[in-house]
Amino acid sequence: MNTLFAVFLFLLVPLSLLLRRRKKSSKRLPPGSLGLPLIGQSLDFLRAMRANTAEKWLEQRIRKYGPVSKLSLFGKPTVFIHGQAANKFVFTTDGSTISSQQAESTKRILGERSIFELSIEDHKRVRSALMLFLKPESLKQYVGKMDEEIRKHLEMHWHGKQQVTVLPLMKNLTFNIICSLLFGLERGIRREQFVECFQTMIEGMWSVPVNFPFTRYNSSLKASKRVQNMIKELIREKRLQLEQKTASPQHDLITCFLSIRNDEGKEELTELEMVHNVIVVMVAGHDTSSVLITFLLQLLANEPVVYAALLQEQEEIARRKSAGEFLTWEDLAKMKYTWRVAQETLRITPPVFGTFRTALKDIEFGGFHIPKGWQILWVAPMTHMDESIFPEPAKFDPSRFDKQASVPPYCFVPFGGGPKICPGYEFARIETLIAMHHIVTQFTWKLCADNHFSRAPMPVPTGGLPIEIKPRT
Repeated sequence: MNTLFAVFLFLLVPLSLLLRRRKKSSKRLPPGSLGLPLIGQSLDFLRAMRANTAEKWLEQRIRKYGPVSKLSLFGKPTVFIHGQAANKFVFTTDGSTISSQQAESTKRILGERSIFELSIEDHKRVRSALMLFLKPESLKQYVGKMDEEIRKHLEMHWHGKQQVTVLPLMKNLTFNIICSLLFGLERGIRREQFVECFQTMIEGMWSVPVNFPFTRYNSSLKASKRVQNMIKELIREKRLQLEQKTASPQHDLITCFLSIRNDEGKEELTELEMVHNVIVVMVAGHDTSSVLITFLLQLLANEPVVYAALLQEQEEIARRKSAGEFLTWEDLAKMKYTWRVAQETLRITPPVFGTFRTALKDIEFGGFHIPKGWQILWVAPMTHMDESIFPEPAKFDPSRFDKQASVPPYCFVPFGGGPKICPGYEFARIETLIAMHHIVTQFTWKLCADNHFSRAPMPVPTGGLPIEIKPRT
């Protein structure tokens, strides 16, 4: 009897271990290598971004490992997923399962209380505060201010010139609009100091988070601290202006934040939340619109038929305006073709190549296990340039967006999608339409460089896109 029991145990133990191993193996990690500690594939990925071969680099991974694979980027284990189902998974999964937490370098530079890093309830609270300022109903009143800033910019930097370099000028323009609408900060030395620190800050957002002296990451962290101190000073000034009733709650983003109160009558957002989320809006508003306008001008120079149709739409609007009259919300509603051209530009050259999410718990996708704490990388070009979704994807064709319903959901994602679409989407649309109206009705242009660009991480055309310009009569 004892012998039989011993034999039974001898057979049972390996069987139980096998079953446990099978149970464990059902949670299989995606294929791929995490590479060297901390560095992983970060340097290879950044090199591919700067050479504008990141999409090909990812396609090679797909051919080698399949649609879901693991790697290590910017100090964290990462799962790369792509396609319509992947986009939907990222943008619709509950906030208790996947958060918008960014790579360590981005988190440290933007701040730990930015909307990307907050948990469910805090995320909702901060997003609601942002939407009070960024929703279309609120932005209507700022159309005239944007128009004024764009006219001033063209007068100062374009008129009287034979050649301009578009990207740095567009960054200058969008930053001035941000300073005006977000801070009520007038032109001058203070604004110039702000833009200098800001530009240094954003250079290291996608970098290996090794804080050694003289690295791009180290410089960006130092610049981030200076920017945060400047914003804190502005908050103190705006708070005093509201108390003295010399500013209104809707004067700019900061006064809007300061005016939101909770049930106890206290400020809804902490000072740190205000600072970090002002920086988020600065980054989004500065880069997205400046890159979009730049590539619009490049693409229009190569597409004379599209340019002629867009110019006709803008001239019809201009003919109805008296000299010096600002554009209105109703004028923007008539710029349907111009926005379709902008959407096609966003499809071909999305300002944001992709972003990260973080798994807050163990999750499954595509038959693979994504452990808690791992990053999830999604990228826009994988659906934007998929010929099964957009036939002849390399062809510039604004008619793709004639009927929005014809574009499959979660396939056109330059601003994200679903309930997690970027809150600044409408801000970027207004800014782009007003800028394009004045540029195409006042100037003609031709390119002085090739059509290539790199990513750092935003797309940068050769030489910043120098163009030869002439005033239109």
